[in-house]
Amino acid sequence: MEQGNMRKYVAEGIGTFVLVACGCGTAVAMGCDSSIGNAAYVGTAFAFGLAIVAMAYSIGNVSGCHVNPAVSLAMFIDGRLSFTDLVGYVAAQVIGAFLGAALVGVMLGLDSGLGANALYDGSVVKSLLIELVLTFVFVMAVLGATDKIENSAVAGLAIGGALTLVHLVGIRFTGTSVNPARSLAPAVLAGGSSLACVWVFLLAPLAGGALAAVCYRAINPRE
Repeated sequence: MEQGNMRKYVAEGIGTFVLVACGCGTAVAMGCDSSIGNAAYVGTAFAFGLAIVAMAYSIGNVSGCHVNPAVSLAMFIDGRLSFTDLVGYVAAQVIGAFLGAALVGVMLGLDSGLGANALYDGSVVKSLLIELVLTFVFVMAVLGATDKIENSAVAGLAIGGALTLVHLVGIRFTGTSVNPARSLAPAVLAGGSSLACVWVFLLAPLAGGALAAVCYRAINPRE
C-alpha cells in the first residue's frame, strides 16, 4: 500500500473518531431526548456540525474529510474516488467510529446507549424514508460544496452547516444517522434494540448517498 494512501485512510479514521466521540458523546453527556426540543437537542446538532467543520479544516487537504461511508460511496459514483480508496476509506471510517464509540462508553458507560439510533415510531418504513431523505440532502450539499476548487475556503462551513441542519430536523425522529459508520459502532457496542434495527441506518444512508450522486450528476453534468 502506498504511503500516501495510508495517510488518507488514517486521516479518515481520525476524522470519524472525532465525529462520533464528540457528536455521540455530546448527545449522551447532555441527555439529548429526541422527544424534547431543548438545549441538549440543539447542542447535539451543533456538536456534530462543528466536529465536521473542525475536521474539514484539519484533514480535508489530506483525504477530503468524508468521515462517512455514504459520502465516500457518492464520491465513488461521481468518479472522484477509486474503488480501492472507497474500500480503504470505509474500513478506516468504521474503525474510527468504533474507537469513538468506545471512548464514549469508557467515559459515560455502555449502558448510556452511546447515542445509538432508534426507529421512529417503531416503523422501519418511516425510518428508512427519513434517513434516505436526510442523507440525500446532506450528500448533495457535500457534492456541491466540494465540486469546485474555488469553494475550498468555505466548503467546510457549508458541509458543517448542512450536517447541523439535518440533525436539527432528524433527531426528533431517528436520532439522525446519515452515516453508516456513526450508527454501526454505537449499536454494536450498546447492543439490544439498537443493534436489531441498525441495518436501517446502514441501508438508508447508503441509498441516500447513491441517489444524491446520481441526481447531482444529472443536474450538473461534467463538461
